[in-house]
This record gives sequence, C-alpha cells and structure tokens, in this order.
Amino acid sequence: MALATRTDRPPSLIGSVWRSTVGKKAVMAVTGVIMLAYLVAHVVGNLKVFFGAGEFNHYGHWIRTIGEPFLHYEWFLWIARAVLGTAVVLHGVAAYQLSRRDLAARPEKYERKRPRASYATRTMRWGGVILALFIVWHILDFTTLDVNPSAQEGRPYENLVASFDRPAVSAFYIVAMLALGLHVRHGFWSAAQTLGANAPRRDRALKFLANALALVLTCGFIAVPVGVLTGVVS
Repeated sequence: MALATRTDRPPSLIGSVWRSTVGKKAVMAVTGVIMLAYLVAHVVGNLKVFFGAGEFNHYGHWIRTIGEPFLHYEWFLWIARAVLGTAVVLHGVAAYQLSRRDLAARPEKYERKRPRASYATRTMRWGGVILALFIVWHILDFTTLDVNPSAQEGRPYENLVASFDRPAVSAFYIVAMLALGLHVRHGFWSAAQTLGANAPRRDRALKFLANALALVLTCGFIAVPVGVLTGVVS
C-alpha cells in the first residue's frame, strides 16, 4: 500500500511574521512611523497656505515635479501615495486583527478586573474609524475633486479655501484632527515600546515627544480650516 506523502510547504518567513502577534505589532509600528513622517511633511506643506495663493500653488506644483527629469510629472507623488496607502491598509488590518485576538483571548470572568484604560487607548478604535472615513473624504475632496463643487484643477489654494469655507466640512476636519492627535500620542508610545526604543531613562523624553508631536500636528492641521473660517486665509 502506498504511503501518503506530505507536500505542504513550510510557511514563509513573511507569513510567519504576519501571523504572529509580535509581527503584527511590528507592522503597526513601522507603518505608523511611515505615516507619522508623512504627517509631519504634510502639515508643513499645509501651513504654506498662510503665505498666500502664489506660495501655496507653487508648492502644490513643486511636489508634482519632484524627481524630474528622472521621474515623469507626478510620478513621485503617485509613488508616495502608493507607499502611504499600503501603510494605511497594513496598519488598519493589523490593528483590527490584534483587536479581535485581544477580545478572543480575554476571559469574560476577568473582564471586570482589568484596569481602566487611558482615554487615548479607549478612543483608538473609534478614532481609527473616524480617520478612515476622513481619509476617504479627503481624497474625494482634494485629490479627485468629486465632493467640492467649486474645485478647479491645478488650483490647490482656491480649492482649499472653497472646501473649508463650508462650516460642516471644517467641523468634520477638526474632529478628525483631534482624533488624529490622540492616535499619534498613543501610537507613538506604543511604537517605541514595540521597536524597543523605550527604556526607564528615556521614557519621560519619549512621552514628552509623543505629546509634543500630537499637539503640534493637531494644532498645525486645525489652524488651516480655522484660518479660512476666520478670514485670515481667503
């Protein structure tokens, strides 16, 4: 009688890392760093709106020409979007799967004995949902120009003013940026722990940096719609 042979391939290194809890946390940490770098660059670019239409529109054109002539027009921008989009998807999927594992591993009888989480921790989940909805709206508003009836191709300053001149849009943006601040504050500290950057002598500095980054990013992003609503940017 012929013996059955096992032909299953051993799991790949990437697959093994992804399936492990530690691996998912590492993915969240690395993708979080990528998104944080983007946010810092993005808020600096956004604040150019306070220097007038010429400066901001020039900036909007410049980011589309980065890498020329080696890269074609807008290639760098699309590469950056692809990297950022991949990071956002991996970050969200890893966060969801870790959340499901945490709920599955938590015995109901011990649930009441767990210490209360911080406000930032308790809002990470709904904050992530708000940010996901915001990203979709933000793309439709400023990239595809589908939800801004006054949008003009190649006029980023005018499009920004037309968008934030609508109080409901500005209010949604501000709420999303507050959620972002909480996300950055908690996520930066979690990423530092996952990547092994924390230590007793560095904890205070890392916590200060997490708070400072969250505050600067939140205030920087919120300043733009507030500037439009108050007439400082028009």
